[in-house]
Amino acid sequence: MDVAVKQLNRNGLQGHKEWIAEVDFLSIVKHPNLVKLVGYCAEDDERGIQRLLVYELMPNKSLEDHLLLRGATPLPWGLRLRIAQDAARGLAYLHEEMDFQLIFRDFKTSNILLDEDFNAKLSDFGLARQGPAEGLDHVSTSVVGTVGYVSPEYVQNGRLSAKSDVWSFGVVLYELLTGRRSVDRNLPRGEQKLLEWVKPYVSDSKKLHIIIDPRLEGQYCMKSVQKLVSLANKCLMKQPKSRPKMSEVVEMLGQIIEMSNVVEVVEKAPQDEFESSREGNGSSKTRIFDVREIVSLRNRSSGRMYWNALPPGMTRTWC
Repeated sequence: MDVAVKQLNRNGLQGHKEWIAEVDFLSIVKHPNLVKLVGYCAEDDERGIQRLLVYELMPNKSLEDHLLLRGATPLPWGLRLRIAQDAARGLAYLHEEMDFQLIFRDFKTSNILLDEDFNAKLSDFGLARQGPAEGLDHVSTSVVGTVGYVSPEYVQNGRLSAKSDVWSFGVVLYELLTGRRSVDRNLPRGEQKLLEWVKPYVSDSKKLHIIIDPRLEGQYCMKSVQKLVSLANKCLMKQPKSRPKMSEVVEMLGQIIEMSNVVEVVEKAPQDEFESSREGNGSSKTRIFDVREIVSLRNRSSGRMYWNALPPGMTRTWC
């Protein structure tokens, strides 16, 4: 079988701790939206410490590779939503469906891997931590994670909870929407921090188009964009208790995906091929179809996304 091998730093103490954490947690958790640990290697000899982790191969690399790196093929809007839901399912399992709660603590686009069919799976459990004991709403611990994704209450006072992961998920939703990094020092000063940049636009639906990833080229459902912004803002509530649980996020994303599953196809064809929608004016006829009957976002045999299933002369506009 094809696998991916991760070699940890031989000289780094933190790397060894992360290696132990990954082996411990990945040997317990099993879910379709979590990467599988195939095996590991731990040897100490005259060459030093050798620590390897062997994972199932994820041929389409990470969400970050497709979303944020220059030259990558842009992900269609519907596929972005489905990837978000897959990742949400993975977090919901960790938070709510095991015998103990596991806080991922480093949720970001580079830790969301994509298989041959663009199904998303969470990876890199090196910073994962068991959640608070029953009756407590957080654990106090040193702050670790990635700048731009760490929740404010965790940064300010070291209070870690499952709602810290929910905050990180809200940041990733805005990355999916905008095609920008949570923090990008290469942008003008006023645009470097994603959450600060989008703030003036998300409260006005007429301005939302300004922040939408231009690589989508208008191929998205504006109603679903508005709903996704609303969901992201719920995940980014200042008070952790006000943020939704990940199981609720999964459900809300399902509703957004259902809303986006209808595409309007406007076909322009000769007058004698279709009945005119207006008598005698030669206008084209508009027909509404379910998106699943028109195009496929992926080729299941190769994992390739394609939009070329429409005959020549047809244009696509999202609802």
